[in-house]
Amino acid sequence: MVSVREKQRRYRRLQVIVATLALAVVLLAGFYLGQRAAYSGMGLDPATYQALGEEVPVLRADVARLEGELDVQEARHEMDQQALELVRQEIAAQKEHIATLEEGLRFYKSLMAPGEIAQGLSLRSPELVALEREGQYAYRMVVQQETLKHSLLKGYLRVEVEGQLDGEPVTIPLAELSPDVDSDRINLRFRYFQSIEGQLTLPEGFVPSQLRLAATATSPRKAEVTELFLWQVQARFTRVGK
Repeated sequence: MVSVREKQRRYRRLQVIVATLALAVVLLAGFYLGQRAAYSGMGLDPATYQALGEEVPVLRADVARLEGELDVQEARHEMDQQALELVRQEIAAQKEHIATLEEGLRFYKSLMAPGEIAQGLSLRSPELVALEREGQYAYRMVVQQETLKHSLLKGYLRVEVEGQLDGEPVTIPLAELSPDVDSDRINLRFRYFQSIEGQLTLPEGFVPSQLRLAATATSPRKAEVTELFLWQVQARFTRVGK
């Protein structure tokens, strides 16, 4: 037989359980109503909110994909620009090459065309090109002959550089300036022309003003020509060969 006290304990325990369940129902209902109120304040319903939540990762993936494609397109554009620049450089190089060939062709035509140069032994303007080191130059000097019958010409060439050193006029033989020339007389032996090329180094403080060239033919007939040429430096040599 259950005592009155035991019944009271069971009744209080049941009250606690019921109160706990009631509180849980109230809390759940409050959360649901609060969420509904938030959605309602945003003008959304839960289904739409959930759909948007699912769409965000998809959109982020699309953005990442588009950014990747943009990087690829930018890289291709840069490569296209580089290729275009290479083509431009190649065209410029070809134009310069054509110009040098035409210049060389004019030189050869002048050798073969009677009346365009002085009859017999003659000198062309020397060519000077500055090298990287200050005071050093590459040079080319061309001796030629015009005649109806181009017999083998023999002789020699003298070259001197005139200028000033410490305010005084000075004349220096090419042999003292160039390791490519071992004598004051440069041997000549040709039918149409001969090109003398090499490098020279000017003394420190020397200011060149002109070149004196004197060519002497000893056979098949004697001839001599002397000319002064201004010291003029150019970007490159004329393409004439040797």
